[in-house]
Amino acid sequence: MALRDANPVAFIGVTDATKTKHFYAEKLGLKLVSEQLPFALVFDSHGVMLRATLVETVNAAPYTVLGWDVSDLDATVRAMRRAGVEFEIFPGLNDDNELSIWIAPGGSRIAWFRDPDGNMLSVSQMTA
Repeated sequence: MALRDANPVAFIGVTDATKTKHFYAEKLGLKLVSEQLPFALVFDSHGVMLRATLVETVNAAPYTVLGWDVSDLDATVRAMRRAGVEFEIFPGLNDDNELSIWIAPGGSRIAWFRDPDGNMLSVSQMTA
């Protein structure tokens, strides 16, 4: 069995099922596939399973742990803001524009936000 032929599964640690369900389903628009409480909530993210695993404590990483590549980053950020998502400001990096979007040296554009447990997430528009 080769993993290149297998579907990936993304995992993220969370502490509160209610807050997690509201954030990922309502604010981000992911489809809740299954509530496997008290262990996990399972979401569908464009065909990729995202398992929000319930843990006692989340030690949020200071870097991005999960991200989405979108076709129109400006529109996505605006829609997410309307849904109540707050974007991160990193002084000197993405603090000079209205949408908090950073432009990488290669031209890709990225905006970061956190879930209720502090997990760093991103939306980006990648260049070819």
